[in-house]
Formats: sequence, C-alpha cells, structure tokens
Amino acid sequence: MANKNLFRTLRGALAPKATTRNDAGGPAYGLSDKAALARIAATGCLTPTFYASAENQLDRVLELAARVDVDFLAKTALYARRRGHMKDMPALLCAVLATRDMDRLEEIFPQVIDNGRMLRNFVQIVRSGVTGRKSLGSGPKRLVRRWLERATDRNLLQASIGNSPSLADVVKMVHPRPENATREAFYGWLLGRPYDADALPRLVREFESWKLDRSGEVPEVPFQMLTALELGAREWAAIAGGASWQTTRMNLNAFSRHGVFRFGGMADKLAARLSHPELVRRSRVLPYQLLVAYLNTSKEVPEKVREALQDAMEVALENVPRIDGSVVVCPDVSGSMQWPVTGWQKGASSAVRCVDVAGLVAAAILRTNRSARVLPFEVDVVDANLNPRDSVMTNAEKLTKVGGGGTNCSAPLAMLNREKAAPDLVIFVSDNESWVDGNHGGRGTAVMAEWEKLKQRNPRAKLVCIDIVPNSTTQAPDRDDILNIGGFSDAVFGIIGSFAKDGNGTDHWIREIENETLTERIKIA
Repeated sequence: MANKNLFRTLRGALAPKATTRNDAGGPAYGLSDKAALARIAATGCLTPTFYASAENQLDRVLELAARVDVDFLAKTALYARRRGHMKDMPALLCAVLATRDMDRLEEIFPQVIDNGRMLRNFVQIVRSGVTGRKSLGSGPKRLVRRWLERATDRNLLQASIGNSPSLADVVKMVHPRPENATREAFYGWLLGRPYDADALPRLVREFESWKLDRSGEVPEVPFQMLTALELGAREWAAIAGGASWQTTRMNLNAFSRHGVFRFGGMADKLAARLSHPELVRRSRVLPYQLLVAYLNTSKEVPEKVREALQDAMEVALENVPRIDGSVVVCPDVSGSMQWPVTGWQKGASSAVRCVDVAGLVAAAILRTNRSARVLPFEVDVVDANLNPRDSVMTNAEKLTKVGGGGTNCSAPLAMLNREKAAPDLVIFVSDNESWVDGNHGGRGTAVMAEWEKLKQRNPRAKLVCIDIVPNSTTQAPDRDDILNIGGFSDAVFGIIGSFAKDGNGTDHWIREIENETLTERIKIA
C-alpha cells in the first residue's frame, strides 16, 4: 500500500508549482515579462508601497520595458493612458521608447501625451536621465514643438499650471516658432517678456482685465489661476457658483476654508450639482475619485454636501453587473492594506488606503448583488456584519474598521472548503502579498491548493484576483477559470461581469494591450 503520509496531499498537488517569492517572502507565481509590465503599467504610481520602494518599482519597470518588443511597449503606454488613466507610467514608457524606436514614439506621442501635465511629465522624466539620456535630443524636441503648435489657446493655458518643469521651462528648451501674432503674444506673456496685449488670446485678456477690476464676470480660466490671487469670500463664492462638476468635487475643502458656505444657498447649490445624475454621468467620474473626495472632505463642509457625494457614488456605480449564481467577495483587511493606495509620499500621501479601495469594491458588488457573501480576511476571516441595503460608502467604511493582522489570502477559500460551499464566482481584492500561509506543505501557493479543492465541488467556479498595487507576482496564475486584474477603476466591474459570464482569464491583459491600435486620429486635450 502507498505511504499515506507521503501522498496525503494529492489534491493540493494538483496546484501548479510556485515559481517565485512575492515581496513579502511568500510563495507566488511569476508573471511573464509582458504580463508583469501590463499589470504594473495599469496600476503603478512609482511611489513607495508597504513592500516595495519607489526605486525598486522603477528598476522593475525599466528592466521589463527593455525585455519586451517596441510594439508591445508602445501599446502598453497607450493602454496605461487610455484605459488606466495613468500619468507618470505612460510618460515613463514614452521616455524609454525615445531611446529604442523614435518612429514608434512619434506614432503614439500625441495619443499618450494628451495634455499639458503629460507633456511636462515626459520632459521631466527624459531630463532626469533614468532612461539613459539627460537631454531631449532632436527627435523628442521635434515632438514637443509639434505638441505646442497643435495645442489650442485653452490647452496651453491649462498647461501653464504646474512646475518642475513649468510650461515656460519647456518653451525655453524647445524654442517653438510662433505661427501667428496671438501665439507670439502668449509666449511673451508666459515667459515674462514684452508682448502685444491686444494680440493675447481672449481668455488671457479677460484674466488680465479681471485682475485689475474684479467687479465683472469671473473669467473661464483654469481654477488654479484664479485661486493663486488674493481673493475675498465673495469672489470665492462667485468661483464656486460657476465651477464645473469636477472642480466642485476637488475643491470642497478650499471652498469651506474661504467662507463659501457662509453665503445663503451655496451648500444647497453645490450639493444639488454634485448629486445631479446627469452631471455625474457626464463627468465620467470614477468611483475611486468619489471615495477620495469623501474621505478627504473636512468636517467643516456641510453634511448635505458630503451626503451628495454618497448620492453621486450610487450613480457612478450603475455599471456594476448583476452576476448569475452565487458570489463571494474577499476584501483583504490585513495590516499592509493600511498603506496609501498610491504609495507613500512625504507630505503628499493619499488619504485613501488600499483597504478603502478593497472595501469600496466589495461594498459596490454587494449593493448590486444583495445575496453576495463578503468574507474580509487577514490571518483568518473576520466578521464585518454588512447590510446590503446600506450605502456603498457606509459598508466600505465598516470594512476599513476590521482586521489589521498578517496576510493570508487562502483563508476565505479554506473557510468555504470547510463549509463544503460551492460558489460560482469568488472575487479577491488584495495586495496579493500573502505570507502567513507560505508553509502550508504544498508545492504551489495555499490559494491554489484551496482553489483546486473548491473546484472539485464546482468545476464551473471562477476566480478573480484584483491586485490594487503594482505587483509582478500573483497567488493564482492566469488560466481559463482564473483572471488577474490590475487596478481599481470602474472598468473593473465590467470586466468581472464579462468574465463571470463567458470569459477566459488566460493572458487577459496581454490580449487587451495587443488589441490597442497604435494609430488613431490625433486629439490634444
């Protein structure tokens, strides 16, 4: 008879062998160069996380970028900007491409470097020397000049906000040739040189006039240009009254500090704007951005305005799918999830933590799929007592107040196996840095050992692993029934719904990126 002690873990042996260690030291599965670059490009912010320094992340990206072909590199930059709405990462990949293939860079440049901030990011990264060159060089200079030539007056005015480098610095570097008197006057105004005031763009003329006499209409220039001036409460109230939906969301604390809500009716007006369903839809606000606004809003902001952000969240989550079958959501509430979601930056860290995003995703799915089961975990599964009828914000906040221990990603699956449960879809929201279960005795990760046991009861079951920090490893490798997702935009919900219905997780992100078209109609915004 076979030795039972030797062969007692047969089911666990069905799991593929772990190929590497994650940043926490636990067994994990390494991703291919393309898959790793895709994941990091879609979620990486190049700032320190709980386990990895900014320098380590930068080195990892540069190594991966050097190992993939230039077409995939270009498409990854496009994907990170178009779909992931990232800023630093696509600019970095363009800077790498400048050292490898100028033809490819020229093809994608206007599509990735699509606004003034992206232009300044690109210039800053190239001149830093991290990609192998410290000056722009003739090719990148030509692309920057072309960007400036194609930009509208409003584009340039928006681009003038910000430093290191400023737009004025960029203009001095590349020496664009003004194509008309208006652009010549603008460059003179921007650089602090003599200019023809009558030839200035209309918005700049209105701004300069308003600076002298503020009794008229507030000019429609970028918000930061107005707030950089010495303003009184009435002027702030006028600005708030005419602000866009996004400007309102992003400046509630500033409005409060400058006395806007002391004017009768302003709280009602701004609350009505923020909660207006059509304005929310038109703004294309991400649920994550609303979470940022809600968590950052001070207690001095009127409660009705804060509640309006909750109403906006309900509208923004209209595309969370209803999923057939039984659903289990497993948000990671371990200690590492207390880290800021965009990494730690001295004096500038986000108020939103990884655990806040995990709570948001879990609460959003529960709101639409009220029979879903939520199993928060750290070392083990912890109780959160969620009510599916509560608002997304309320349930998300409840999830952030439990947990805090080590990371054991296999804990929810082990609990389901003990119960002999057979869910159709299991969704993890984690940083994927499982280590507590690292010595489970199997040849693969504990997550895969437990998943294979669950699959014995329900062969149709599917697993989604949402990784909300930039990792190049996973606890469960991509295959037909397993999908790894990097990032936390609202697009995640649609991807989950599609996968649950009839999707295939194998190389999902590589396929997504390779489907990007390199050339499309140029639009600078």
